Amino acid sequence: MRKREKYIIAEVKTIMETCYDRTYNQARAYSVPDDTFDDSEAESEVIIEDEFLEERFRVRKDNLPLEGLEYIYTGSIFYRDLIKLGGMMLHSSAVVVDGYAYLFSADSGTGKSTHTGLWLKHFADKAFILNDDKPAIRKIGDEWFAYGTPWSGKTDLNVNTKVKLGAIVFLERSEENFIEEAEIEWAFTKAFAQTTRKLNKVENLDKLLDTLEKLLKEVPIYRFGCNVSDEAVLKSYETIRRI
Repeated sequence: MRKREKYIIAEVKTIMETCYDRTYNQARAYSVPDDTFDDSEAESEVIIEDEFLEERFRVRKDNLPLEGLEYIYTGSIFYRDLIKLGGMMLHSSAVVVDGYAYLFSADSGTGKSTHTGLWLKHFADKAFILNDDKPAIRKIGDEWFAYGTPWSGKTDLNVNTKVKLGAIVFLERSEENFIEEAEIEWAFTKAFAQTTRKLNKVENLDKLLDTLEKLLKEVPIYRFGCNVSDEAVLKSYETIRRI
C-alpha cells in the first residue's frame, strides 16, 4: 500500500510517497504532522511510480529488490531538490563530537565507517553517528551545517538533527597515519567524485558546482591516510577538532 506523508529533512519541507517498509521506516524519525505545512509549501516531492521501479529492476544487473530500489531512488529525488536549495549530500560517514560534525569521505570499502566506529569507541557517550552514508550539507546564514537524512546506506545509522560542520576529511588507507590540509583543486576532484553527477538538468549541475566551490573554500578540508588504530583517531581528532 502506498503511503503519502510529510517530512522535514535537512530543514526541507518534503512530501514523500513510499510503498515498501525500508524507506518508510528509515524516514519515520523525520515525519511531521500533516498540518505542519500546506502541500503548496513543499520544497521537495519524492514520488516514484511503480512502473519506474519495475523498469529499473529489469535493466539493473545487481538484482536489487524493489524495496532497495525505492530506497535508492527516493534519496536521488530528494537530493536533486536539495541542490536547488543550495545544499548537497556527500558520500561520507559523519561523526559528531563536541558539538561538531566531522565528515569522513572515501570510496566504498575504504574504511570510513570503520574509522568513525573507532571514534564512537574512543569517545564513548560524547560521540554519535549523524549519518553513515549520505549526510546533507547546507549553509544557513553564515554557518555550514550537516544533517542526518533517512538515506544512510546499508545501515540505519542516522539521526534527525542539525550539527555545525567542523571539517571534511578525505580518507585513504595507509600503514602510517598522516593528516594534512588539502589543496582546493585536489579536494574539489575528491568531493565531486563522492556526490551524485546524474542530475538530469544542466542547471542542477551548475548549482551543485557553485555550492561545492563555496563549501570547500569555507570549511576546513583534510587529506587523511590511516590504519585501523586508536592512534589514527587521536591523530585526526587533534588536527581537525574545532574546540
